[in-house]
Amino acid sequence: MIDRYEHFTYANNEINKFLRKIAGDEMKKHGLKSPHAIYFTVLSNNTETGLTATQLCELSGRDKADVSRMLALMEEKGLVVKKGTHQNLYNGYFTLTQQGLEIAECVKQRATKAVEIAGKDLTVESRQIFYNSLDSIVNNLKLLSMKGIPE
Repeated sequence: MIDRYEHFTYANNEINKFLRKIAGDEMKKHGLKSPHAIYFTVLSNNTETGLTATQLCELSGRDKADVSRMLALMEEKGLVVKKGTHQNLYNGYFTLTQQGLEIAECVKQRATKAVEIAGKDLTVESRQIFYNSLDSIVNNLKLLSMKGIPE
């Protein structure tokens, strides 16, 4: 069992490391950092309504400090705009500007290509099994994180 644990955690760490590197290389072209990629993706999927910082935290899996830092830089570069009715725009919502939408489309295209290449050795059937297995593991780990490991 420990071997499975080590293999699983090592593989996840390696996947995260390589994804950060790839995202960093892509975002560098736009003068940004790897964490920005997820914000472009999430915001581009919500162009009609925009998203609050709280919603961005939930959808991106990032904490409030990261969301705040990343959005401040994106706003400074004219890639997002914050709108709202409150005087200081507290709890306002963020939407991508035209330039932000263009970068988001580039991010999506590059991500699609990366996923294609990374999964090139998988059949449709093995990919389905992989994602079903991954979803099962995520859901079980989520429950364990909330309830703790039974004695």
